[in-house]
Amino acid sequence: MRVERVAFSGAGGQKLAARLDAPDSDVRAYALFAHCFTCGKDVFAASRIAQQLTEHGIAVLRFDFTGLGASEGEFANTNFSSNVADLVAAAAYLRQSYEAPAMLIGHSLGGAAVLAAAGEIAESRAVVTIAAPSDPRHVIGLFRDQVPQIQADGEAEVLLEGRRFTIKRQFLIDAEEQHLMAKVAQLRQALLVMHGPRDTTVDIANAGRIFTAAKHPKSFISLHHADHLLSSREDAVYVSNLIAAWSAPYAGPVNPVS
Repeated sequence: MRVERVAFSGAGGQKLAARLDAPDSDVRAYALFAHCFTCGKDVFAASRIAQQLTEHGIAVLRFDFTGLGASEGEFANTNFSSNVADLVAAAAYLRQSYEAPAMLIGHSLGGAAVLAAAGEIAESRAVVTIAAPSDPRHVIGLFRDQVPQIQADGEAEVLLEGRRFTIKRQFLIDAEEQHLMAKVAQLRQALLVMHGPRDTTVDIANAGRIFTAAKHPKSFISLHHADHLLSSREDAVYVSNLIAAWSAPYAGPVNPVS
């Protein structure tokens, strides 16, 4: 595997930090990976999946959304729409510097984001969601106790996974304005929905709504033992291998893994 650390301009003009994991041999396809809410490109699920996919000839670009990780910008000024716009900007960077992404992969809220962005990335042929919510408003439940303060004061500091973030009223408004299932119904790409029945963060019913809204070709895989964050390396490798095999009709044949 070869690694390139790169940067590109996000939708708001800020520099976004990114990493491209690519196979040493020929690249059969490029993929764009969207990480989970308030996570980053180096969260273990993203890194393990990206690195494993390189063994199947797939190069993966993963990046920190605006205001997170090593990327510029203020998280408080971002929302679901800005995440989608960052994904479109990342696809443009891949298109200009390497090759347009054939596959879009998103974990958790990143899964919802790739569903929303897919219509704006013409070259993409396949979309994969992992433990994705069917509605961006799902993340508001993570800080529901602070919502009245956000509504009254315009913003509030919330604690998410042991870290403090400022959430503004505009974040709530933007989430309310999303119509994700309508976009899923209009998908022209093949769709793979992956979700674990033991996921206690995003209920598997979300996967059912996404799958039902989408047209064929579509597939669903139940990740029986996986938790929401794919914290087990074995689960992340399993997910990667399944993605590689499933994507063959849309992203070229799978390279044999020694």
